Amino acid sequence: MHHRPRFPRWAWLGAGLIAAGWFLAWHDGPLPPEWRRHAFTPLWLGYVLAINGLAHRRSGWSLLTHRSRLLAALFPASAAFWWLFEYLNQFTRNWHYASIQETGDWDYFLQATLPFSTVLPAVASTWAWLGQYPRLDAMTLPALGGHDKAAMVALPVGMSALAGVAIWPEALFPMLWIAPLLVLWALQELLLGETVLTPLKHGDWRPLLLPALGALICGMFWELWNFGSLAKWQYSIPYVQRFLVFEMPLLGYAGYLPFGVECALVVDLVARCVERRAALPLAPR
Repeated sequence: MHHRPRFPRWAWLGAGLIAAGWFLAWHDGPLPPEWRRHAFTPLWLGYVLAINGLAHRRSGWSLLTHRSRLLAALFPASAAFWWLFEYLNQFTRNWHYASIQETGDWDYFLQATLPFSTVLPAVASTWAWLGQYPRLDAMTLPALGGHDKAAMVALPVGMSALAGVAIWPEALFPMLWIAPLLVLWALQELLLGETVLTPLKHGDWRPLLLPALGALICGMFWELWNFGSLAKWQYSIPYVQRFLVFEMPLLGYAGYLPFGVECALVVDLVARCVERRAALPLAPR
């Protein structure tokens, strides 16, 4: 009789970090404000441990236990990756941070970089967990060829869109999420000849759909845990600033889908640098 692996002890530690971090982030009293503002990082470290525990319990495999070098490398890569979006947000002003106290630019950089470093590990771990469900892992659609020609179009379009964000931020704010995806994918396709999205040529859409869904799941938790936190972000998005789900306008959640694909492209680049191989398959099949 086949026995499913147990939920590992380190995953229980993650669940404990989530519970403690959530409580401390949302409640006055247990911690002084200067400590409470930092609850987001241990909360998301707990998530990374717990979601890897769910993957391990399902198949005996997880990024943490079987591709630990990649997972570790994703933390510094994630910090650099998210700072790019912070830079682009200087033009669009789609979000801002509240109840942040810092003594200068360097202090703010240190406070922000730690939570930023958890973004890619969380999305990649969720992606790997989703890939262990047969119905999700069997998602196929018609083949999508012509990647090389599409890349030659996507690169100038993406670069033009990035420039447009600086010039017409209110009209082109969605390009903050789409333009980096076009540029990153096109550069990888033209320089390497393959990307994490290459399986689309054969009708295998899992490398696109699974990380997009993984980012959306993480996005729901990001917005939930942000809602009651002392240090938090708030949105001001043109045309769609209504029907809020937590702090995020309902239509704003659509941005997590291309963001997840961007995360997948970066995870693949990190895997090629750290492990000398592509990220796929991210989970055993």
